[in-house]
Amino acid sequence: MDVLGVASAADLIRLLVLPGFAWAAYRDIRTRRVASALWLPLLALGALALVVEAAGAYPFDGYAGRLFLVRVGFSLLFLVPFSVLAYRMAAFGGADAKALVVLAVAFPTTPAYVVPLWILPDVTWLHTVGFPAHPSALGVTAMSALTNAVLFGAGYVALLFVSNVAAGRLSSAMFVGRWTAVEDLPDVHGQLIRVDGLRPQRGLDLDALRMYLRWRGTTLAALREAPEAHRDPASVGETHPPTDGAVHDGPRTDGGVDDGGFEFPESAATTDAAADPGSAAGDVDDPWAAERFLDEIDGTAYGTAPDTLREGLDRVAAEDALWVSPGLPFLVPLFGGSCSR
Repeated sequence: MDVLGVASAADLIRLLVLPGFAWAAYRDIRTRRVASALWLPLLALGALALVVEAAGAYPFDGYAGRLFLVRVGFSLLFLVPFSVLAYRMAAFGGADAKALVVLAVAFPTTPAYVVPLWILPDVTWLHTVGFPAHPSALGVTAMSALTNAVLFGAGYVALLFVSNVAAGRLSSAMFVGRWTAVEDLPDVHGQLIRVDGLRPQRGLDLDALRMYLRWRGTTLAALREAPEAHRDPASVGETHPPTDGAVHDGPRTDGGVDDGGFEFPESAATTDAAADPGSAAGDVDDPWAAERFLDEIDGTAYGTAPDTLREGLDRVAAEDALWVSPGLPFLVPLFGGSCSR
């Protein structure tokens, strides 16, 4: 039974999920961070919509009832475990996995909407069109959203390849990376890429790099100015909260001042290097104080190992530009896919 001539009660409840997804997609673009508190209310709305729709389909007899059970079963028994497995294998971020679970619960079937006569009554053709205009053949909106998001990701890879070829940057990393100036890294999401052979390897996560710089109370510019002094673990003085490495949440790591007016004082390592440029030369235990950093912080800095951190710091200290695998905001195509089906 349609409510207000627009859609069923279950499908109207599902509409309430979309603004939350839109906000998540916006935050994913801006910060690559989505608050965990967002997903539980969306999951509750999706579960409510599913219960209302199931109550209308009960006792699930006939073709329509059995088809409903098949679609719901596929969405819950395939997509939910898939999202958990993808997260465990590091193919999805935590927010991506939670978003797909919400989609699987909220959109196991394809909703249907019409524009009622009391809206724009003179535009008669509008009231004869159902939305979505081209529903998927499978009829599981959550699966269609995931498929569309994966296709978008493939298109993004193709775009990276074309742009790198056009710029003459021929490398095994040209399918997955962007050539990025080191001075821009404090404002970039993603991971450094090592190009040591035929297959590019993922290196230091840039969120972990920002965490390290904030923990030391230094900046990337200061580190590049005095790399040998920073490499000496004895140069680490007072340490600071590393935050979670987000670009827009914490002290600036490029040498500027953040919105709260916070600016790290001049790094002690930089001062020491100016006084004695050769003081940090030679072999030292725990170069860059990498082990100390990972021991002192909460968590694992996105799975970063000491050797990975050291290798990344060596590279950003010595190079002017590097290949970076950009952090693709997967919630954006996932939201777009949910709206298109």
